[in-house]
Amino acid sequence: MQTAGIASTFAALGDPVRSAIVTRLADGDATVNELAALFPITLQAVSRHIGVLEAAGVVSRRREGKTRPVHLEPAALASPADWLEAHRRRLETKYRRLDAVLAAPPKTKEPR
Repeated sequence: MQTAGIASTFAALGDPVRSAIVTRLADGDATVNELAALFPITLQAVSRHIGVLEAAGVVSRRREGKTRPVHLEPAALASPADWLEAHRRRLETKYRRLDAVLAAPPKTKEPR
């Protein structure tokens, strides 16, 4: 996933309602009405949130009879997770080096 794709995924997940929708969908597919029942906002607002998640590739919808269940696309979360892990490892390495520097005895100047 490109950086722009990762950024759109993080932006989509950055909203607490959208994050809660993703958390709920981790348990299984749900209709917009089922998702809307979780929040004190309008059905239209929940539908817009789902649209943002869908545009980021985090969820998809399919026609199933008269309903259109919302489905979590776990693969869309893999690239951002990999990106975070790579940066965590890089920072961990830097912190280990800093810890080593801070733990070393201070260098004293030798007399001339």
